[in-house]
Amino acid sequence: MKEVLHVYWQLTKPGVMLGNVLTAVAGYFLAAAGTVDWVVFFAMLVGMVAVVASACVINNYLDQDIDRVMKRTQKRPSVTGVIPSRHILIYGITLAIIGFIALYIWTNWLVVSIGVIGFVTYVWLYGALSKRRSVHGTLVGSISGAMPIAGGYAAVNGVIDPGLIIVFLILFFWQFPEFFSIGIYRRKDYADANIPIMPVARGIKPTIKQIYIYTTLYVLSTLALTVYGYTGGWYFVVMLVAGIVWIRLASEGMQTIDPEGWARRMFRVSMYSILLLCVMLVVGPLLP
Repeated sequence: MKEVLHVYWQLTKPGVMLGNVLTAVAGYFLAAAGTVDWVVFFAMLVGMVAVVASACVINNYLDQDIDRVMKRTQKRPSVTGVIPSRHILIYGITLAIIGFIALYIWTNWLVVSIGVIGFVTYVWLYGALSKRRSVHGTLVGSISGAMPIAGGYAAVNGVIDPGLIIVFLILFFWQFPEFFSIGIYRRKDYADANIPIMPVARGIKPTIKQIYIYTTLYVLSTLALTVYGYTGGWYFVVMLVAGIVWIRLASEGMQTIDPEGWARRMFRVSMYSILLLCVMLVVGPLLP
């Protein structure tokens, strides 16, 4: 029984799911600014976990042909056949139903709408279409990846304000250096699977330039929260220093003779950056 549960857990892409949910939590606490409605918070949390997990499960179902080719995905349960494809699809649909019911009953229309947009964008517009056909698949995927933080933020008051737009842009910009870095050091895998990501379709040097641009946009967008009065000076200082470090690393890519090694460092720093961001979004509104 434990082994079966573990397999179903793996289908949710735990790293991806938990990362998205962490940003949703950060978005909620930023908007709440110390005043937390725990019923709404936990409903948002349960709903987002289920919806994001559902999208990941269905993505596994759709990507079985690709995952058989790429070395890093060949051991996924959807590829090995340990769970029938039909059961994977039913599992994903069930999670989606649970998630959207929780969001509909205990949150607000804006959170539900954001969840629907994110789900459809990731599963269909990204997973089934643009990822396989266009170099702009990362752009489409970044829209869906920015929805959880926006949903968490919207759960507090259900309105579209500058704060919601900024947190969406923060996560939207962050995903380009994160995913493009993966694309550089796993370029062969994506090429073998005929996935036209930027490093495969346009080359490594143009991708490095894009990484630098989007890293800079990410840093500027994080600082915009203080400019608009959502966070205090301590948040600004911490994110500025961390941002300068990341931009400097991004600039090193322009002259690197080891793009794969550099891309791995960029990816690691992107993970540290998003973790730091989430922590600062929670405490930032409470600090001077």
